[in-house]
Amino acid sequence: MEKLLIIDDNEDIRKQLKWGMGSEYTVLLAGDAEEALSLFKKHRPKVVILDLGLPPFKDGTEEGFRCLEEILRDHFLTKVIVITGKDDRENALRAIESGAYDFYQKPIELKELKVIISRALHLYAIEEENKKLQLALDKKNILTWEMVGQCSEMANIFATIRKIASSDISVMIQGESGTGKELVAKAIHSMSLRKDYPFIPINCGAIPENLIESELFGHEKGAFTGAFAQVQGKVEYAHKGTLFLDEIAELPFHLQVKILRFLQEKTIQRVGGRGNIHVDARIIAATNTDISKAIQDGKFREDLFYRIGVITIKLPPLRERNGDIMLLSNLFLKRFSTEFSKKIRGFSAASVESLQSYEWPGNVRELENRIQRAVLIAEGPIIEPHDLSFSEKSLAQPSMHAEGMTLREIKDKVEKNMIITTVEKHKGNIAKAANELGISRPTLYDLMKKHGIYTTS
Repeated sequence: MEKLLIIDDNEDIRKQLKWGMGSEYTVLLAGDAEEALSLFKKHRPKVVILDLGLPPFKDGTEEGFRCLEEILRDHFLTKVIVITGKDDRENALRAIESGAYDFYQKPIELKELKVIISRALHLYAIEEENKKLQLALDKKNILTWEMVGQCSEMANIFATIRKIASSDISVMIQGESGTGKELVAKAIHSMSLRKDYPFIPINCGAIPENLIESELFGHEKGAFTGAFAQVQGKVEYAHKGTLFLDEIAELPFHLQVKILRFLQEKTIQRVGGRGNIHVDARIIAATNTDISKAIQDGKFREDLFYRIGVITIKLPPLRERNGDIMLLSNLFLKRFSTEFSKKIRGFSAASVESLQSYEWPGNVRELENRIQRAVLIAEGPIIEPHDLSFSEKSLAQPSMHAEGMTLREIKDKVEKNMIITTVEKHKGNIAKAANELGISRPTLYDLMKKHGIYTTS
């Protein structure tokens, strides 16, 4: 059975809780901070119930807050449920800001408290599993690529990268903007025999057409107005390394011919030059357009596609990467919290819902930018939807594809979204949220458990 530590100076309350919880948990009892901290260090319970009014200051909260601080310092994943008096909301909110998981106002109703404890244990399990996953990813060195994913699609992509990296075969990477095409190219390069030589990226769609040829192949002195010296192009700089042609579908048609010739002959000519220059470079290309349509429309050479796309890697959009949104969100949160020296513990339930239901048109890049901004502007220890620039309206009406859903599934989705929005509106006050929804507090807790809603405030 899971261990549950109850810290309260009132012996009657300790006995009541042990009687009510003893059949489901191994209950540990403490009447003061010293005894509590000793039991905590010995047994490491995942959930702690803490009354802030501990001796020798029964009418104050100094010892209670000291106990809370030391427990969380010792193990930050621990879920501390603070028990407060009916008129002590100020200290309850202060406890939440200090890292407590939730608070419960006396008098105690065992059924409601059990639901809170159950939610706390569930959240602890999720966070612990996520921590293990991060450690496993570190061991696999996937993070050295700056690429993370646990869905089957990304697992297949990682496997493909490992298989093709050591060859010199050309690769075409397809995917929406922000899906990480350049990261895939860097991963292939970093695992190849060319890893000690340059990785040279060039965005074919970001350079004016009259400059792209010179940028790619370089130019000789006097080749055109302003060419005061001989300049090497990106292709030459990639000698013995990897040339990454991002947005290759934007390359002008006449330059596609030159890239094809380079792939066939491994030689180039600078603009204004006549001599052939041998260049040994691997080509990796990427595009966010439908290359088949571009070929049909006569905008991209079919022979170049077959030459450069010997291996094609298709990156899934973030919205289709099942389970990866929160994995990435937590990794970005950890990175930016450290970078900006912010003590942020995680995301509220409404934030999780909005992150998972949003369409992410900008994919991983947009997710990273939103988390970075949220960490910068967040005022509390929990990321809220407004920190992520998600409006209450977007939470109440998240993206939902009704096609293929049953009436029951749609009803459950709406019910879940209404509960999340209302609970978030009342800043975690379950009584007020239940009143607005027109249901009892126990009923709301049951519905939250049904839909897997685990608030942290």
